[in-house]
Amino acid sequence: MFSLLTVEHRTIVASKRRKQQLWQLPHREKIRCAPTSKNLTVAAAASPQEATEIDGEKDHASTLCVHAFSDLTRVSPVVFVYLLKESYFCGTFKASAKFRVLQHQVSLVLHNDPKPGPASFVIQCLYVSPLFEDCSRGFSHLIISALVRFLKKETTSEDSLTAKHLAAHLFIDIVVGQVCHDEKIVVKILETFDVKLTDIEEVMFQLKKNDGAMCGTAQKFIEKYIFELVESQLYMTAVTLIERFSTCHFGKPFLLSMVQSNQFKAAEKWATLMGKPMLCTLVEEYNERNLLKNAYEIIKTNNLQEDFPDIYRKCKERQFAYTSEKGCWDVAEAKAKSDRHLIEYLVYLAMEAGYTEKVDELCDRYSLEEILIKGMPIINLPDKSVQHRQYLHLDELFIEDIIWVDENKGLLDATSHIEGYEVVGVDSEWKPNHVKGSSPNKVSILQIASGRRVYVFDLIKLNQEVPDILDDCLTRILQSPTILKLGYDILCDIKQLAHSYEKLKCFKNFESLLDLQNLFKDPRGGLSGLAEKVLGAGLNKTRRNSDWEQRPLTQYQLEYAALDAAVLIQIFSHLPGEGHEKLEWKSRTKKSQNKEEVDGIQIKKVAVDKHEVLYLPSQKLVAAITAK
Repeated sequence: MFSLLTVEHRTIVASKRRKQQLWQLPHREKIRCAPTSKNLTVAAAASPQEATEIDGEKDHASTLCVHAFSDLTRVSPVVFVYLLKESYFCGTFKASAKFRVLQHQVSLVLHNDPKPGPASFVIQCLYVSPLFEDCSRGFSHLIISALVRFLKKETTSEDSLTAKHLAAHLFIDIVVGQVCHDEKIVVKILETFDVKLTDIEEVMFQLKKNDGAMCGTAQKFIEKYIFELVESQLYMTAVTLIERFSTCHFGKPFLLSMVQSNQFKAAEKWATLMGKPMLCTLVEEYNERNLLKNAYEIIKTNNLQEDFPDIYRKCKERQFAYTSEKGCWDVAEAKAKSDRHLIEYLVYLAMEAGYTEKVDELCDRYSLEEILIKGMPIINLPDKSVQHRQYLHLDELFIEDIIWVDENKGLLDATSHIEGYEVVGVDSEWKPNHVKGSSPNKVSILQIASGRRVYVFDLIKLNQEVPDILDDCLTRILQSPTILKLGYDILCDIKQLAHSYEKLKCFKNFESLLDLQNLFKDPRGGLSGLAEKVLGAGLNKTRRNSDWEQRPLTQYQLEYAALDAAVLIQIFSHLPGEGHEKLEWKSRTKKSQNKEEVDGIQIKKVAVDKHEVLYLPSQKLVAAITAK
């Protein structure tokens, strides 16, 4: 389909200097533009297509206009870039979405016979794109990245050679200021078209032969440009060009200037290029500036552990301290790899955190009894009575028994007991996964506190041995409208349970859930912070990231799991209200006429005192509670 596109004169007209640059382009006969005409009328093969995106916040349709050129033999780079600009600004999509779609579209239309060839056509477009000043960098990046996609599938040697020559010419024009592109586009041009020093030398020779404008060698030309980049503190571009053209071997002051300017990636890239002596200098500089993480990465990547044993150990100790603060003790132990010094340091960290069972565990496993005898030279072992006052304990929450449920009879008994209570606390635990980008592990245990007992369900074993009974029992509890289930950030547990056990129906529908997190405006400190605010003492979270899949669980793990569920009931009982009568929530439940639809789910609201319990009647899970 052919359509006429009228380009307003004020949109395409650039400054006088820009016009002169345009008409001085190599192969300028391929670019036909009438900058003095009132309007520029272009006959182009265009098929505008509209894509629709639903904006989740505003519920309105967003549009994107895509020009699909069926023939590029008669389309000039000026027109091509202009239509690209119009397509970009025409739609109402987000910028990132428009960029991705247009990038893909350009990579496709480069197959439609642009002249003199796809790669050469892109170079001509890069000459034109600075005319559109505000969008120059974005369009240049879009066109180059689209060409990279295209070249992965199709290319011709003749076009590649022509494009490389034009790219070298464009690089020279950019450096001397005839064409305006920033340094990142310069690097992309050199990398995409694989421009070598010999290519630049060849173009300079031709220019010198034609008008004598260029003097000196390509080596000197590039070195001068690199010095200008360094003076402008564009270190990464300078280092990239040094690496590409093997020139300008600066010394230690160059490295220090990059570090002082916080250009760490550029400094590391250049030091790697220069070799081990400069890498060692960089490690020492990082150490003096207390940039231990940077120093550690350099040492580890370049196998410099023997050269810097003290710095490497100090880095590891800091890493261990950070890991232990996050409660990832098992991860820290695994990273120690039986290094006695690091294991001892981990013991000291556990002592400082008051994690006495971890101290005993590590000392037994690695035969470190002398540490317990000698004590720690710097950090004193906390007094157990102080620890007891600092954190909540089960006896303070009136819990008399923790019952482990991993077989049929125990499951039925637990369900019968829990069904006798109107308010229960619910929580779950799973083994942490510290591999970036990987999926979370399956939920290992489910804790339900009722009365003076906490039941800990071994979901992994029960799902393997008696899945049908497990599904029936938990359905009776979790989907009962007469049992109020308390949780903290319970949506996270709900999603993880549903994902872990997709075949079980009990985790696809929840009723009468109350999320205590939403009853308080200050979420800082999590459940422990809330417990401290309401009950006067927090929870010891040092065991949070332990291995919840090991069997049997330690007594400390069981107590931690039980506390997380039991404390919910105590916090709820301390909420402002009518005291004990507040727990008799059913008798004062008032039906709300409001219905809320979230992602197509009808959610009924039932008022409990001043808060709302959400009934979730569908398989899709939604955040539980919001305060009125």
